[in-house]
Amino acid sequence: MGFCSNFSRPATPGKVTASFNICNDAEPVSPTLSSTCDLQSPDYTTQNAPHTDITPSHNNMTLHMALPENQYPVIDYTSGGVQEFTESLAGLKRRKREWVIPPIYFPENHRGPFPNEMVQIKSSHAKETKMIFSITGEGADKPPVGLFTINKTTGWLSVTKPLDRETKDKYVLQAHSIAADGEVKEGPMEIILCVIDQNDNMPIFTQNPFLGSVPEASLKEFEFMTVTATDGDDPETDNADIRYSIISQDPPQPDPHMFAINSITGGIRVNSDGLDREVRNYPEYTLLIKAADLAGNGLVSTGTAVITVTDSNDHCIKSASVFGFKCVEFQTVLNNKVGAVVVKLPVTDGDEPQSPAWIAKFRIISGNNGGFFAINTGPNKQEGIITTVKVLQSLIGSLVWREYGTSTATVIVNVQDVNEAPVFDPEEQIISKPEDLEVGTELTVYTATDPDTARVQIVTYRVSSEDPAGWVSVDRDTGLIRVKSSMDRESPFVKDGKYKVLILAVDDGPVPATGTGTLVIELEDVNDNAPVIEEREITVCNKDPVTVLVSVTDKDGPSFAAPFTVELQGEKTGIILALNTALKKGEYSVVLRVFDSGLHFQDNTIRASVHDCAGEELQYMNNYFCLRI
Repeated sequence: MGFCSNFSRPATPGKVTASFNICNDAEPVSPTLSSTCDLQSPDYTTQNAPHTDITPSHNNMTLHMALPENQYPVIDYTSGGVQEFTESLAGLKRRKREWVIPPIYFPENHRGPFPNEMVQIKSSHAKETKMIFSITGEGADKPPVGLFTINKTTGWLSVTKPLDRETKDKYVLQAHSIAADGEVKEGPMEIILCVIDQNDNMPIFTQNPFLGSVPEASLKEFEFMTVTATDGDDPETDNADIRYSIISQDPPQPDPHMFAINSITGGIRVNSDGLDREVRNYPEYTLLIKAADLAGNGLVSTGTAVITVTDSNDHCIKSASVFGFKCVEFQTVLNNKVGAVVVKLPVTDGDEPQSPAWIAKFRIISGNNGGFFAINTGPNKQEGIITTVKVLQSLIGSLVWREYGTSTATVIVNVQDVNEAPVFDPEEQIISKPEDLEVGTELTVYTATDPDTARVQIVTYRVSSEDPAGWVSVDRDTGLIRVKSSMDRESPFVKDGKYKVLILAVDDGPVPATGTGTLVIELEDVNDNAPVIEEREITVCNKDPVTVLVSVTDKDGPSFAAPFTVELQGEKTGIILALNTALKKGEYSVVLRVFDSGLHFQDNTIRASVHDCAGEELQYMNNYFCLRI
């Protein structure tokens, strides 16, 4: 219990005496009935008297100020009894007092009866005139309205129903007093009412159940999860001081105290060795947790923590019993293909299925010097699949493979020879030849070799059906390729000036094997195509004739095409070239000889239709020449 004051004028040394008369349902517990202190400075001075409980409606505490009455105002405060202002300044007008009134404390959950008197407000003017008291503020005329009332004649401040600290822990009121005749009016006095907490809220777990996990290989004292609870009571008191403990563990094996809990933080840790989800088959534990306030001696609530024991890689991979031994020999015939499966090696693992510790990984640790093989984990995660990564020759190899962990096994692979197809070198041969070579001309020799060196086999050659134009032939024994029929660079079978032929090489094995090679002939252009006039009919007027444009094309390449020249052929060409008089309407044939840049020519006949008209321009957009008729 404290006393706090603030004077507006400097104080002179004096004494303050606090006298206590404390009563309760139990025996008085305050050993100090009065206390006196010297007031040596104008600053705040606090004098404390030890106590544990106060009954608001009975106990009394009076402060007596031994100060000069002609200088300082005095406040008399009776806790649970009287709160009184006195004014002894004779002949002086009233001024605003600056006393700081200590808060009033009242317990929550009071059982009444109600209204229940808490404190009495008195005025020093009550001896001279009748004073009327009133209150304003929280719980009076502001929500919750009517929680506090005051007897307007006696000044007793009362509470009308039980208070709840968890709803509101403090109320600020203003006490007012005025003379009945209105001549004397006291300034408002602030009253702070603090609600005393009671332990009326039990701890509540923030979730239930709590879910956690711990690796089975965890060591003692390893903390892996935390449980928490909250308490609605005053956090500054023991009412909200929570302690945690474990009530039970299910299953209790292999030790009923496999886990321990930090009583203050709620952290759960490993307390004993023996976590094993496979051998002992205890993959999950359920703990019943107690949370108690008053530092473990108050209200109690319980919750659960479900702990999953997760798998650790504590079991070695073992080769499956289907092998019988750690060394296995395979007699395998391979078709000389990359990616061929040599063998599948099943294994077993005692760790949790589908967990990372259960999934097998493999590697070859010896016997793969040539880099012919690779081993990968199969789709079921419990087998190693050995495949080829290079073309195999006839060999006998011994591979030692290892699953990641500790287990190893040896696989002996016997690779038997098979009849392999002849191989052309290069796989695609490119030659350049003129397109006008005569039939029977030798183009090139294109041969293949047989990789089966241990066998004596004869390789023969032929042209496949992929010779669309039928232009080449191949000698069966030597691979000599000749021109079979005239080639033409302008043929639709030629793409970008290249003609491709597929050549076959076949050995004479019991089951013949066939290899293929591609011959690419780059055809060199020759001037074997004359220019051609595209327009074979023209229309002209017999009066004021104009230039007629006709287009010319040449299938040869640019070096043998434009520019073009033209000559008129026939007995009447002079008439057409120099049309001095108008021609009669009718149809005329005109023979034109067109030359390309290599002077290769061709006669072209066009049909001219003459009409009775005056001038007309005909344009043909392409390669063209101008013909004046």
